[in-house]
Amino acid sequence: MNEQEKKPREREEVFSQVVKAGKRTYFFDVKATRGDEYYLTITESKKRMGKDGKMFYEKHKIFLYKEDFNNFMDSLNEVYNFIKSNQEIIPRPERKPESTSEFELSEAETNFSSVDFEDLGK
Repeated sequence: MNEQEKKPREREEVFSQVVKAGKRTYFFDVKATRGDEYYLTITESKKRMGKDGKMFYEKHKIFLYKEDFNNFMDSLNEVYNFIKSNQEIIPRPERKPESTSEFELSEAETNFSSVDFEDLGK
């Protein structure tokens, strides 16, 4: 038995999208089966307060396989069009991405004073 066979194969994400929607976050992750067939997981994550006062994330997950994509998308589009034709859909304001590189810091974030730790004891 070689090293490949001993280790269980990790289900690496092939592609991901994140949608922030108010207090919820949706993750759309494309993964591959052992036979390299793609499938989609849709995860809804909500931040909750536990009885012990600690925060935790409640997650719900849907697995969608490629043979069901067309029916799923047809139904999703039908539901969306029904809502759109019967009620006004108000778009959420655009939000800045949460992840920033060190080069994307705003002027407020870069205006700081230099502190020498040796000065703290004086």
